[in-house]
Amino acid sequence: MDIFQKCGEFDRPAKVKAMGLYPYFVPLSGHVGAEMEMQGRKVIMLGSNNYLGLTDHPYVMEKACEAIRKYGTGCTGSRFLNGTLDIHLELEEKLASFLGKEACVTFSTGFQANLGVIGTLGDRGTVLFIDRKNHASIIDGTRMGYAKVVKYRHNDLENLRHMLETHREHPGMIITDGVFSMEGDLADIPGLCDLGAEFGVRVMVDDAHGVGAMGAHGRGTSEHLGCEDRVDILVGTFSKSFACIGGFGAGPEPVIDYIRHVARTNIFSASLPPPAVATVLAVLEILREEPGLVQKSHDAAERCRCGLRDMGFNVGNSEAPIVPIIVGEDLVCFKFWKDLFENGVFTNAVVSPAVDQGQAMLRTSYMASHTPDMIDRALGIFKTVGRGLGLI
Repeated sequence: MDIFQKCGEFDRPAKVKAMGLYPYFVPLSGHVGAEMEMQGRKVIMLGSNNYLGLTDHPYVMEKACEAIRKYGTGCTGSRFLNGTLDIHLELEEKLASFLGKEACVTFSTGFQANLGVIGTLGDRGTVLFIDRKNHASIIDGTRMGYAKVVKYRHNDLENLRHMLETHREHPGMIITDGVFSMEGDLADIPGLCDLGAEFGVRVMVDDAHGVGAMGAHGRGTSEHLGCEDRVDILVGTFSKSFACIGGFGAGPEPVIDYIRHVARTNIFSASLPPPAVATVLAVLEILREEPGLVQKSHDAAERCRCGLRDMGFNVGNSEAPIVPIIVGEDLVCFKFWKDLFENGVFTNAVVSPAVDQGQAMLRTSYMASHTPDMIDRALGIFKTVGRGLGLI
C-alpha cells in the first residue's frame, strides 16, 4: 500500500464542502476584535480566544513595532545557541514573578511547551496520570518520553485514586488542563493536589485557557480555586489572553533549569521572535494595571451563558469565558454554524475527535471588549437561528 493512499481516501472535508457547510479555515480580514469583517460581512466574533481583547490594543501593537525596530523580525536560532535576547530573559523573570513561581522558561508555541515539559520529565520508570479530556498537546507530550501513561475518567478523583493506588511504587505526575478548552469546565485542582500530596506525586496544570482569563489577578485557574502554591508545574500559552503566540513552563528553579537544558522543543526550535516577546510583556503590564479586564470577559460570557440557557440550549458546565452549545450531530452543528455566520455571528464548530462522538458543539468564547449590546444582539440571532433549525 502506498503511504499516500490514505490521503486520497480522506473525503470527509470534501463531502461537507459539497453541502456548503464547511466551517474551517475561514479567512479573517483585519484586526481580530469583538466585531470584525469576515468574507465581506460584519460579524460579532464569538470564536476567538482573545479573552482580554488586547490583540489590537494600541499600546500592545506599538510595543511590538518598537521591538521590530530595535531587534528586527526574528532571531533565526534556538534559545540554546544564538536566539536569546535580553527581552527573553526579562519576560521569563517577570512572568515567573507574576505567577508566583521561582522560574520560567518560554517556548515558541504552547503546544511545544507541553511537548517539552512533559516529554522531558516523563522518563522511564515514571507514570503520568492524565485526564481523558486533556488537550491534544498534553497527549502528544506524553508520547515524547518513555513514561507509562494512565488515563483517568474526566474530573473523576475516585477513578484517579484507584490509578494512583495501582501504581503507588512509581514516581509520577498528575497532568490536567486547568480550563478544559472545549466545554469550559474546570479541573478540581485542589482535589488533585490533595491526591498528589497523599501519594507523593507531582501536579502539573496546563492553564492555556486560564492564565489571563481566570482568577482575580488573571494568574489562572489555581488562583481562582485558591491553590496556587500547591501546583508544582504550570504550563501556559501566549496565544490566548497574551495576544500573540508562544508558551511557557513555570515552577521550581532546578526543575525549570533542567527543562531549559534538556527539552528538545527548546534546544532544537527557533526562539520567540522579538515582537511576540514584546507583545507578551505589554499585555503582562496591562494585566497588572487592569486586572478588571478578566472580570469583563466573564461578565460577557455569563450574560450569553444565561441567555442561551434560558432559551433552552445545552451549555454544559462552563465556568470560564468559554460557553459550549451542545447539539449532538455533526451535520446539525455545521448547519447551525453556517446559519449563524450568515446572520452575523461567528462561532467555532467542534466535532469528533475534539469532542466525543455524538457531542458536536458550537464553541463560543468571550472577550473583555464584548459589550452588553453585542451580546444581546448575538443572543437575538441565536434565538432566530435556533428556532429556524428546531433546536429550541
